[in-house]
Amino acid sequence: MKNTPVFLKVKDHSVSGEVFELIQNTEHGFLETTPQPASDKLPEYYKSEDYISHTDSKRNLFEKAYHLVRTISLKKKLHLINSSDLKSKHLLDIGCGTGDFLQIAQQNNWCVSGVEPNKQARDIANKKTNNSVFETEALLTFESNSFDVITLWHVLEHLPNLEDHIGVFKKLLKPKGTLLIAVPNYNSFDAKHYKQFWAAYDAPRHLWHFNQSSISKLVSKYAFQVEKVKPMWFDSFYVSMLSEKCRTGKMNPIKGFWIGLCSNIKALSTKEASSLIYIIKNS
Repeated sequence: MKNTPVFLKVKDHSVSGEVFELIQNTEHGFLETTPQPASDKLPEYYKSEDYISHTDSKRNLFEKAYHLVRTISLKKKLHLINSSDLKSKHLLDIGCGTGDFLQIAQQNNWCVSGVEPNKQARDIANKKTNNSVFETEALLTFESNSFDVITLWHVLEHLPNLEDHIGVFKKLLKPKGTLLIAVPNYNSFDAKHYKQFWAAYDAPRHLWHFNQSSISKLVSKYAFQVEKVKPMWFDSFYVSMLSEKCRTGKMNPIKGFWIGLCSNIKALSTKEASSLIYIIKNS
């Protein structure tokens, strides 16, 4: 690691103002945030009123738009997990936030479980899901081969001990089960445009940063196979608006929308959208 070139230096614009380095992992190709905060210090970097996924707040137009888009996205996510012809419907959502995805899945006859480390978000989620959401330690108590589908919606990049977690998902997923992972894509047009100001780097909350080849290499090590990759079109607009704020101190929605649109248009040919959903099959 000492001799590995620095890919980029990025600043924590949300909480601490600290600067972190992104260094490329030589085995898999993803980027690693360094130095990574100690596990007992990491929660401190999430203490921001602007961290929308831990609340149901709708204080301003931006947050209202976020929740509107999330409603649309929830239906698409439900369609994804329903598209497989399953004899049973057991779902585990890792980092489930305030539980909206679990709630809509439960309403559509899925037997749901969730894991959420943030107590505030977990309490909200449990009110929506009949107490189906647990602390992170529960990952070690679920029975092997328990779940037909495991989902991580913009969560994998937050997980310490990355490969240990992939091993746990392998253990919990049924044979031929599906692992759905959504993560930002540092090969997208908006990432290359904003560079160190790209909001989806979000160091140090995002410990890892992926492109398509690095995800494939990582999961293949555990006998998973990427079956399909799908774009998340809304993310480019959201991320670009936040990136404008990182770069200029102002949201600048018109400029952010334009860059987001350019990113999506580029992705029609490059297949490198701002965020990607990986549909991964267990062996």
